[in-house]
Amino acid sequence: MSRIAPRPVRHLPMLLASTALMMGYSQMSIAAEPTAKAPASAPADANPLLAPWTGPYEGVPPWDKLDPDLFPDAFEKGMAEVKADVQAVIDNPAAPTFENTHVPMQLAGETMDRVFAMWGVQTSNKSNDRVEDIDAEWSPKLTKFYTELFLDPKLFARYKAVYDTRLTSGLNAQQIRIVERSYDEMVRDGANLSPADKAKLVDMNAKLEGLFSTFSSKLLGDEKLYTFVTDKAELDGLPAGFVASLAAAAEAQGKPGQWAIKNTRSSAQPVLQNATNRALREKVWRAFVNRGDNGDANDTNATIAEILKLRQARAELLGFKTHADYRMADTMAKTPANAMALMMKVWPAAVARVHEEVADMQAIADAEAKAGKGPKITIEPWDYRFYAEKVRKAKYDLDESEVKPYLQLDKLRDAMFWSAGRLYDLGFRENTGTIPVFDPKVKTFEVYNLKTGKNVGVLYLDNFARDGKRSGAWMTTYRSEQGLGGERNVLASNNNNFTEGANGEPTLVSLDDAQTLFHEFGHGIHYLLQHVYYPALAGVPRDFVEYPSQVNENWLMTPEVLSKFATHYKTGEPMPQALVDKIIASSKFNQGFETVEYLASAIVDMKLHDRKVPVTDVDAFERETLAEIGMPKEIVMRHRLPQFGHLFSSDAYSAGYYSYLWSETMDADTWAAFMEAGGPWDRSVADKFRTILLMTGNETDRAEAYRAFRGRDPDVKALLERRGFPTGE
Repeated sequence: MSRIAPRPVRHLPMLLASTALMMGYSQMSIAAEPTAKAPASAPADANPLLAPWTGPYEGVPPWDKLDPDLFPDAFEKGMAEVKADVQAVIDNPAAPTFENTHVPMQLAGETMDRVFAMWGVQTSNKSNDRVEDIDAEWSPKLTKFYTELFLDPKLFARYKAVYDTRLTSGLNAQQIRIVERSYDEMVRDGANLSPADKAKLVDMNAKLEGLFSTFSSKLLGDEKLYTFVTDKAELDGLPAGFVASLAAAAEAQGKPGQWAIKNTRSSAQPVLQNATNRALREKVWRAFVNRGDNGDANDTNATIAEILKLRQARAELLGFKTHADYRMADTMAKTPANAMALMMKVWPAAVARVHEEVADMQAIADAEAKAGKGPKITIEPWDYRFYAEKVRKAKYDLDESEVKPYLQLDKLRDAMFWSAGRLYDLGFRENTGTIPVFDPKVKTFEVYNLKTGKNVGVLYLDNFARDGKRSGAWMTTYRSEQGLGGERNVLASNNNNFTEGANGEPTLVSLDDAQTLFHEFGHGIHYLLQHVYYPALAGVPRDFVEYPSQVNENWLMTPEVLSKFATHYKTGEPMPQALVDKIIASSKFNQGFETVEYLASAIVDMKLHDRKVPVTDVDAFERETLAEIGMPKEIVMRHRLPQFGHLFSSDAYSAGYYSYLWSETMDADTWAAFMEAGGPWDRSVADKFRTILLMTGNETDRAEAYRAFRGRDPDVKALLERRGFPTGE
């Protein structure tokens, strides 16, 4: 669950970091449809990807003109425009000022902004082999272009001149913040290097982009594979709707009468949770956790080793001890030690809880064996989710199958819209069919202010899995708000991978999927509410990004939402209070598993990148580090290193996976603020949250902004209490 913004030019003056984010967006795509098209025949000057967006809502992307073979030409012409925009700043004969340097740099590259917004959809939502080939060719080229462009010593000289006079030239606080952050970032990303070292940096960044593309292609090659089932009896325990979707997938793969389980989380997890056939669970589990680690053409270990070697060499070239130090210089946590300190406050309690959870599961398995209901087993990783459900049923009389009929996707969508209206005065009016979309099942909604009626923007919802769409869930903006250059509305997009209801039936989702829906919408709320003048102050630190989205998950289980929107898909009756009570009573259930699965990945990420000697044997490092920290044998990392796209499809979350925990600490403390003030709908707290934290982008230091909101730093105690862990008091 992530929010990745493809903004290569507008938001940061140095732009190496934002270029990496942009490339990360394009790399995290899924390949399918192995047919390649001939090059588009339209003349270059008629390339629709280059034209300003037209239509309602200040213009919308022409998704009906999307064609992968148009992108190389668009990249060429977009780069030429960016180069001209930046060169005009460099060549300005006037003495450097904020107005003639920082302002035009923030307005540069409008065309490339649009091209990258559409490329992000092409790679993440509508990929195929041709798209992968273009991505592999152009990722290094684009990175090389931006690296060289923004290492120009004449450009840095202008930024330095403005920086040197920042306190005496009449700038306001926001302008000074931009000047200081821009200068610091340029220095951090190599502006003071010698010409020879700058050439090395350009080469390193280009090579890394090529490796990111290679990693993504290999991983996605494994994620395109299926486990085929020929005997329906092996699927006992799986929901009927899910079984129907597996049958449809097999038919689409040319195997009618079979069932196809795709090697992605959205397909594997329901099997691990519900399938009574232990052999099938193990088979699906092994295929899933060994993605990228099978010693074949799709093995990613050598690619990862090369990435780690280049990252460390680049960090040292730039004057940092490790890649982790380099990546964390502009975060809330600041240092690897601070991030590790937070993680290790939580890790021991989470591991202890896992041992308790395993004991509960083993007791049920032993009782079943004793009663002749199955063989005697020892709980293994492919058993954890399955037996956890049995424990949930035994402890709380709660079965996931009881809950799902009340969780209709369309109703939950209405619930999240209603909640945003009550909290933030955001209104949503469906306008599907009135503007272009990139897939027939994408729905669109006009967003407006309920009090003033003023348009805020448009929200695109792409909720369903399909070939050519990368796995997981994410949010992005195709156009973000800013005041500079004329107030702009927002074009935001939420993307999920739910399994659509079969034969016209409503789409039912799990409680986990419902939380994902609210999570991604929380990202959307953040950027729909943003109100900044300078786009350079729009992007927030990586360890703040997930905070608004995690806060938004809290409203899903409020009584008001459940009573209005959690209705049975057949009877229309609201979820019984007794069932709600069971869900709430079990809210701390399985938190050992949830925490350890995630936190093991975050700790391994930090240890992998907070070292001077790059790891060469990736598998061995993973095994040894997990043993060192006491990883329970019944659990694997949520993302093993050979498939850890957050780390190796771009630099975006490298030495940064801890940020989910950092953000959740603020989230739990924020929810406590609502509870202390009188409940989840308290408008005084909602207004403070909106005006101090959501609307303001990065106009002030985010740690200071949080203190302004809460009156103090976030307290990890709220997180520990939420998860049912000891608080140490």
